[in-house]
Amino acid sequence: MDNRRGNKETGRLGEEAATAFLVAGGYRILDRNFRCKGGEVDIIARAPRSGCLVFAEVKARRSMGYGLPQQAVNAFKQRQISKAALTWLSKNRLHDRDARFDVIAVFLADDGSHRIEHIENAFDLAY
Repeated sequence: MDNRRGNKETGRLGEEAATAFLVAGGYRILDRNFRCKGGEVDIIARAPRSGCLVFAEVKARRSMGYGLPQQAVNAFKQRQISKAALTWLSKNRLHDRDARFDVIAVFLADDGSHRIEHIENAFDLAY
């Protein structure tokens, strides 16, 4: 398997694990892989108790060769996610809702197991 295809599969598995993790925690998934001209948001969900909208970026890794997954959510990526979140809010007429940006780091093991670190309020609106 070439590296590009391997990375895509790692990302897909990470997003599936993150979605299942959120659903198990009582989150309601509203949208996945929302794309617009300015960027993309992996998962958009409603938090269980507060009803806060959550724009989640999922980063998955099979090894620490490139560092911690959450380190990949740099300032450029934060701006892209922020642009996409604003576009989604506008399209859905939800500008008046509380919202936050989370990062979900997924560590995938060779045996198929995984470990998830959910970082709430990982960054502020960066646009």
